[in-house]
Amino acid sequence: MKIIIGLIILAILFAVGITLGTQNDQLVQVNYLLAQGEYRLSSLLAVIFIAGFVIGWLVFSVVLLRLKMNNKGLHKKVERQQKELTELRALPIKD
Repeated sequence: MKIIIGLIILAILFAVGITLGTQNDQLVQVNYLLAQGEYRLSSLLAVIFIAGFVIGWLVFSVVLLRLKMNNKGLHKKVERQQKELTELRALPIKD
C-alpha cells in the first residue's frame, strides 16, 4: 500500500513537472561561481528537481543505514542480556 501511494505521489509530481515544463519555455541566464549559461527554464527546473531528489535519497539512505546498524547492535545487546538473565535465573538461590 505504501508503494502504491508513493508511486501515485511521484506520478503527480511528474505530471506537475511536465505541466510546468510546457508552460515555461523561456530562456534564463544562470550565473555559476566561475561561469554562466543560458538554459530553458523547463530544463533547468527538471535538472534541479532530479538533483534534489537524488541528494534527498542519498541523505535518507545514509540515515537509514545508520539506524539499521544501530538497531542491529541493540538487538545483539538485548540477546546478550536475555542470555545472561536466563543463566542468572537458573542459578540456585543462596541464603
